[in-house]
Amino acid sequence: MASARGEFGSRFGFVMAAAGSAVGLGNIWGFPTQAASNGGAAFLLVYLVLAFTLAYPALMAELIIGRHAHANAVTALGELSNNRLQRRIGRTTGTLGFIVASLILSFYAIVAGWMMAFCLSSFATVFGGDEIASWLTSFGFVRNELGTLVFMGLTIAIIAKGVQDGIEKWSARLMPMLLITLVALVAYVLTLDGAGEGLKVYLLPDFHRALSPDLILNALGSAFFSLSLGVGTMLIYGSYLDDTQNLPLVGGLVTAVDIGIAVLAGFLVLPAMYVALHNGVEIYTAAGELISEDTLIFTVLPGLFGTMGLAGALVSIFFFFLMTIAALTSSISMLEVPVAYAVEEHGVNRRTGAYAIGGAIALVSTLILLNFDSLFGLVITVTTRYSQPLIGFVFCIYVGWIWHRDQLLQELRKGNPAIERGLFWKIWPWWVRIVCPTIILAIFGQSLLG
Repeated sequence: MASARGEFGSRFGFVMAAAGSAVGLGNIWGFPTQAASNGGAAFLLVYLVLAFTLAYPALMAELIIGRHAHANAVTALGELSNNRLQRRIGRTTGTLGFIVASLILSFYAIVAGWMMAFCLSSFATVFGGDEIASWLTSFGFVRNELGTLVFMGLTIAIIAKGVQDGIEKWSARLMPMLLITLVALVAYVLTLDGAGEGLKVYLLPDFHRALSPDLILNALGSAFFSLSLGVGTMLIYGSYLDDTQNLPLVGGLVTAVDIGIAVLAGFLVLPAMYVALHNGVEIYTAAGELISEDTLIFTVLPGLFGTMGLAGALVSIFFFFLMTIAALTSSISMLEVPVAYAVEEHGVNRRTGAYAIGGAIALVSTLILLNFDSLFGLVITVTTRYSQPLIGFVFCIYVGWIWHRDQLLQELRKGNPAIERGLFWKIWPWWVRIVCPTIILAIFGQSLLG
């Protein structure tokens, strides 16, 4: 069954695809500014702890469900159910998962289109096309719509090729490109005046802030969302793994790559912010707080690049190219969730499904752009703040409470026959049964309370 529907050809391909799904725009520009606003290294330390105590166990829940069923989330949760009510809840959760993934992609494609436009604007600046560059960085419907459609076209083209020829092949190409570009940018920015001040903010902890409830909850949210949990992307990727893979090991590799890139991005963004300050670009609000992420990406960093002449234009090209890659590696996993459902549940041809569903999501993006002030923030809030935690909560409940322990152990033994004698089996089952649902509900409660 798994081979007929496609599967990853290698562990490297899976890790690159799954890490690519996890590594998105939030890792590179969301996490660093969260750290800067929440005690620097204190936030970093809390984030690292929570990433392995919450995000990794929840990731494992999705991977194990997916590999066991070799199916989409709707079918997988239905198969784990023991009665009609559980089956209905499971299938409804899976359905909500691909709807939420589609809605996330609808606004994600808009933001990714902006990244592409800023990258092209830097190219235009290098070649003297100042008028084109200005248009590409202006906020207008035509520019936004063109960027969204181009980005969705790239995403659809990759998904239409399938698991090995599309997702795995392009993830194995894009992720090394992302890492090389990120390392090169970090190395360059750290040579600039003012970068040392940013490093101090990032690396010198304010341990008094580490005990702040707001910091802990912000770190919880960052750790959970950084691994693309709660919409079924990791479940569907897990379903393409063969039965010989050691799931705790490959899950650990994905977590390590994702967290490593987020932490590395901090060495780029925070020093760049203080280089900008050194060059006369404001990075603080009137209240003396660090500016928000959206202002950072679209005003502060372009302002910094503008003070650097031709070198700044070249750095800008690489930076926004990096952001575009990060967006694309995430978007293909989002589109795969509804496409896999259509292919497996309704017998739709993969190429037809990719173009039809991708086109429908692009139409939703257009609707958001036409009603930007009222819909953009609403869709983000409903999907990432409310829907993802609840769906992730259900995944943990199914693994921890509904799936029989012996069957769970049997699934894990496929890739590691001696797993019950290891530390993972001694801790993870009760951890995902009790600790993860409790923490996820705490995040959800905090979201409701604002």
